Amino acid sequence: MKLYHFLLLTLFVTILQSCIKDPLRDITNGGWNHERSIMEIRFQNQIGKAEIVNSDPTTGTVNVVLNLYSPIDMSKVKLESIVTSYQANSSVKKGETVNFDNASKTTTIDITSTLGETRTYTISYTSFEESLIGTWDIDKLVVYGGTSPEYSGTAVFDMLAKEWCWSAQTGPAVEYDNYLEFKLDSISQEGNSYGTVENNAGADEKYANFVFLGKVNPENPGVDVDVNNLYRKIPTGKSIWKRDYSKGTVEFTDISSNETYLMEFLGPRTETFPNNKKLDIPNNAFACNLTGVDDWTNIYKDYDKFVKNPRRYWILVTKR
Repeated sequence: MKLYHFLLLTLFVTILQSCIKDPLRDITNGGWNHERSIMEIRFQNQIGKAEIVNSDPTTGTVNVVLNLYSPIDMSKVKLESIVTSYQANSSVKKGETVNFDNASKTTTIDITSTLGETRTYTISYTSFEESLIGTWDIDKLVVYGGTSPEYSGTAVFDMLAKEWCWSAQTGPAVEYDNYLEFKLDSISQEGNSYGTVENNAGADEKYANFVFLGKVNPENPGVDVDVNNLYRKIPTGKSIWKRDYSKGTVEFTDISSNETYLMEFLGPRTETFPNNKKLDIPNNAFACNLTGVDDWTNIYKDYDKFVKNPRRYWILVTKR
């Protein structure tokens, strides 16, 4: 009797299981999956991430930035990697090439879902342009400094306006015929470029030696003060530069000393400060903030502005 009940129960369970639908069957087989998208994509010489837009169920666009400074055959640009939506297939596989060498400078990739639905992506590219490459003339060296803007102790001035503070032979004036030659070495995948820069001495073959003269030193009369640490931000001769677009900066590295100097790279603008102080930048400038200390004893003096409490420094430049 017990054996009979056991056999009957076994038969019942078997019949019941045959009637239950496998809840994972559609997931396993992809019967639910209409997805057909490019999630990530990278081509040879690509800089940064691709801009991917799903325009509608059947079309999409991808725009990438390519480094054309490095040699590349635009008729055979390698697809280095591609990530599609789950279980979707790409018409172009990793390691294969696409052709951008046509009138429209575009190519296409089809992404097909497991249900056979296809979205066609039109791939276009923008060539990367590094604006630093070329020759730049140094126009002005400008300082904003001084103790207490509340008491009108600060000022913005061209260094040449205070010529009595410097040597006529080696002061800032000799820097004004200098020029910078930027060359590109390479570009990182993040889109940050780097290379070498030559700070040329110009017609007078001189570089400024930033030494504040002792004759206008109120703290130690007659004692010169070396302030190259404040104002020699682009090394003399050849150095290495690295640009960070996300931060808007250019880092200069002295080849001989390995010291680095971080500068902002600015476009045309007007920078304003308290008490109606301002600086107009007509073209471009390298700039940085400086850290000084208040000197109430020498407030209003050139020594305070140049030596004790300089606040910001600009190298105004114009591209040839």
